[in-house]
Order: sequence, then structure tokens, then C-alpha cells
Amino acid sequence: MPLRLNKEKWGWLTGPLFWVELFAIGNIGFLAVDVAVAHAINAFAHKAEYVPVAFSLAAAPLLALAMLIGGPLPAPRGLWPSKTPRWRARTAWTIGVLVGCGSILVGLAGLFFHLDSVFFEEQTLRNLVYTAPFAAPLAYTGLGFLVLLSRMVDARGPEWAGWVVVLAAGGWAGNFVLSLADHAQNGFFYPTEWIGVVSSALAFGFLTAVVVVRDNRPLRFTALGVMVVQLVVGLLGFYLHVHGNLAKPTASVWESFLYGAPAFAPLLFDDLALLGLLGLWAQARVDLRTPCVPPADRGAEYKPDAQARDGITSANSN
Repeated sequence: MPLRLNKEKWGWLTGPLFWVELFAIGNIGFLAVDVAVAHAINAFAHKAEYVPVAFSLAAAPLLALAMLIGGPLPAPRGLWPSKTPRWRARTAWTIGVLVGCGSILVGLAGLFFHLDSVFFEEQTLRNLVYTAPFAAPLAYTGLGFLVLLSRMVDARGPEWAGWVVVLAAGGWAGNFVLSLADHAQNGFFYPTEWIGVVSSALAFGFLTAVVVVRDNRPLRFTALGVMVVQLVVGLLGFYLHVHGNLAKPTASVWESFLYGAPAFAPLLFDDLALLGLLGLWAQARVDLRTPCVPPADRGAEYKPDAQARDGITSANSN
């Protein structure tokens, strides 16, 4: 007999909203490790370099706590589950908003400090390439917007799904800049270093096209295929970075990874591919719920039916 989930109790597992929230929590938490390794290269020369690590270590547990307090599915004000005590829903929402705003500020501050290291002294392409990776802190900003999105926009409508895709596309734009600048530091010595640059550009282009050209299922299916390819690209890059680091003669394995190619950087391809897939999944679910309407009426406001609203409410209350 096939195993079936109780939709009333576990239905939140079958939608993208929970997984997007889990994505944000996991990424904010993992950034503590990634940033700690990156800033260990200069032994945390500036005290401000501890700020993103401390923020990640605090923010990820706070978001997990918010899920325990208010339920697994975040919601905007006015759409809080009726069965959840109001103080719990308000507390969970406030925690999420504070973490989201804090993450945005940490990212923007990091961008300023990274550029301030060399680029602001003399605005040249060389300084832009060889300065601290200026686009890297914007990962916090993107995750902050993702956290705020689920607390500002109804996740059952097309706007939420569209914004998830937009944020994924923005991530790919940043990944393109990071790949280009990072590999330019050694003059693209290996031809394989172009793979990340080209694939990032493709991913950004297709996700942007999905946002601009709405209701085009062949295009969305193609974008899905591009995201799957990025999963492979990320694993390939991870292998090449790790293999290159281990092949270098250094005093210790730790120094090989500390001063060698960033081992975690290629996994950003897999990370952004997952976010893109979640956004495409959300768009597909909206298509299934939304009845076919004439082109003249497609600008009408999305109004979820009562059954869908009750389903979200019962999921959060459980």
C-alpha cells in the first residue's frame, strides 16, 4: 500500500514555501563557515570581519525558532493562521523581519568594506579584480530579501513565485561576476575556468526570460533543464578546486585550502540552481491553481480560493 502524507497535518512539506524558508536558514547558517574561512586568510585583521560570522550564528537559529513558534510556513500580516495564538504569530513574524533586515544591512556593509579595501583608492579594473570579492557579501542581502519576501507577499500568488525567480536570477548575476573576477586573477590559466562564467550567464539569462515572458511553459521547462545542468557544473567545479588544492605542495592540507582555490565557491552553482528550481516549482503550482483566463483579464489581481487559504491555515496550525 503506497505511503501517503496526511495533507492536513503534513501538507506544508509538499509546497515550495517551507523549502524556500529552509533554504534561507541553511544558507545563512552555512555562510558562517564560508566567511570564517575566507576571513581567516588575513587572520581577521579587522574586527568588523567577525560581524557576518556572528550574525549567521545568531540568525539561523532565530529563524528556526520562529518556525517553531509560529509554524513551518511564514505568512504576511493579515494572513496569519487563525488557529495559531496571535502573540506567537506576531513574534515569529517580527523575528523573521528583523533577521531579514539585518541580513540586508550586513550584506550592504560588507560590499562597502570589500570595495573600500583597494577599489575606492583608485578606480581601476585591476583593483576591482584583485580587491576582496566585492559581490560576495551580497549573498546576505539576497537571503535577507528572501526572508522578507515570505513575510510581505502571499506565497500562494504569482507575485511570490515570480520574486523567488527574480532573486535566483540576481544570485546568478552575482555568481557571474564572482566567477569572472576570481578566475581573472590567474588569467584563466585553465580553459575549464570559463565553464563557470558561461554557465552563470546562461542561468541568469534563462531565469530573466522566465520572469519577462510569463506563461511560457516551454521556456520554463528549458530553464528547468538549465538549472539541472548547473547542479553538475557545481559538483565538477568543487572537484576541480579540491583536486587542485590537494595537488599543490604546501606545509599542510589546511594551508592548501586556505590559500588555494575556494573549495566551497563552486557549490554556489548548486545552491542557486536549487533556488531557481524552487521558484520554477512555485510558478508551476500557481499555473495549476489558476484557471485559464482570457488575455485581457490576465492583469487582474490574484485571489486564492477559500480551499487553498484553508489549506495553508491548517498547515501552520499543525
